[in-house]
Amino acid sequence: MMIPGFVRKLSAAALHPAGWKQLVIIQLGGGNDGLNTVVPYEQDWYYQLRPKIGIPKSQVLTLDQGLGLHPSLTAFKELYDQGQLAVINKVGYPNPDRSHFRSMDIWQSASNANETWNTGWIGRYLDAQPDPYQMHRAIEADDTLSLAMKGELRNAMACRNPQMLYQSVHDGFLQDAAAAGSLVYQDPSPDHYLYQTMAQTIQSADYIYQQQKIYTSAQTYPAGQFGKDLKTMAELICSGCETKVYYISLGSFDTHVGQPERQAKLFQELSDGLRAFTADLKQQHRLEDTLVMTFSEFGRRAAENANRGTDHGVANTMFLIGGSLKKPGIYNEGPVAADLLEQDVQFSIDFRQIYATILQRWLSADATKILGRDFNALELI
Repeated sequence: MMIPGFVRKLSAAALHPAGWKQLVIIQLGGGNDGLNTVVPYEQDWYYQLRPKIGIPKSQVLTLDQGLGLHPSLTAFKELYDQGQLAVINKVGYPNPDRSHFRSMDIWQSASNANETWNTGWIGRYLDAQPDPYQMHRAIEADDTLSLAMKGELRNAMACRNPQMLYQSVHDGFLQDAAAAGSLVYQDPSPDHYLYQTMAQTIQSADYIYQQQKIYTSAQTYPAGQFGKDLKTMAELICSGCETKVYYISLGSFDTHVGQPERQAKLFQELSDGLRAFTADLKQQHRLEDTLVMTFSEFGRRAAENANRGTDHGVANTMFLIGGSLKKPGIYNEGPVAADLLEQDVQFSIDFRQIYATILQRWLSADATKILGRDFNALELI
């Protein structure tokens, strides 16, 4: 009763309409080393530049075209064998920046390297959605929102634990404030926007709290926050939640020192989490309508450093996971000696081509309008 009528409406349908697609974005924060992720194990230069941290040929999970996966990525190998994994090599952007913060801004906003945008590519996708709009249309598993999830007019929802969020928004003070705001919701003042956002937050918190109860996962997820967040996402997806985009982070992959141990540990967590996640979705016949995308803000240098690590590089590898991939497997050629410039792997695919592909062919959105220019879509989905 305390929420204004113009933000009260929610769809009660538990099942998605035909063609409903969901996107799950996994950010590998810190700059994951792509060369030890998808290993060019038949390339001599790889072992010459990495005598201590190169993955031995005997340990590589072989794929095709002289490429293989890091030995900890066993779930990725299983998905590859099942035709549910696409490997995209040498992804980056012109005039790359080696700063974590700046490069992450570029990836999250989809701007050019010489531009600074204050909105993210998913945020602008949300801006383009028709009314009525609900905040739970996009959810980030965190306490704060990344730039990628912020639009000019609309933002996604930061939610790590639906139950805790539900309890928080039902605090007496917030309820009283929402009630007061409902009396002045027609006032076009900054207060009106604040009250409207508050009401939408309460509404969406109630919705996802109730939706999560519909399906309880029986899968075993890895201990830690990443596993918990993936489990929450799987339960929301399998319950029929009206969320289009989910965003989750794992890291840090900033492996300047002792890379083999740290990357292996993180990859084990990533692999175990996605094994349980995809098993949940397959069991409920949701993987066909779910697309998982991984990215990192840059790759690492081809040569190892003196601390059994790698320093900030340029191009990197991306993965797509799903049950409806048009071209699973290795999408394009892996790095060769000719791709190296001052021991950096150079990019051949602009990451915004992948964004354009997802926006246009998966989310049925106007990719050119959202990205600010036309990027050629790829034959991936």
